[in-house]
Amino acid sequence: MPNLGKKSWAIPGSNIPLEQTGPEPDFTSHDSLWILNATDDDADVEITIYYADREPVGPYSIDIEARRVRQIRFNDLIDPQPIPLETDYAAVVESNTPIVVHFTQMDTRQAENTRTTATGFGGTPG
Repeated sequence: MPNLGKKSWAIPGSNIPLEQTGPEPDFTSHDSLWILNATDDDADVEITIYYADREPVGPYSIDIEARRVRQIRFNDLIDPQPIPLETDYAAVVESNTPIVVHFTQMDTRQAENTRTTATGFGGTPG
């Protein structure tokens, strides 16, 4: 498999809305990371969350098997502590092996749902 990805990624900022329309869990407002591990090695991924008004929290530890993709909802990150809703935050994602990170946000505050996507900023080459 070609060498795809980087070991460090930054998601500059987001804010998970509290309000939603429709039934849970499909219509729960949420932020997600889609992480691709195209290598032949399992990825040990750590996510650190940064805030505007408090110290960073983390790491949140995630494992991604070799040659797999995994979705991680920020709403589901609870250890070491849940990410508060309606709070500005950013994330740094670090891995022991090169990965590709894609960020999505589902905003269901209105009946006309919105999905926003962006690729994270990759740091130094893997």
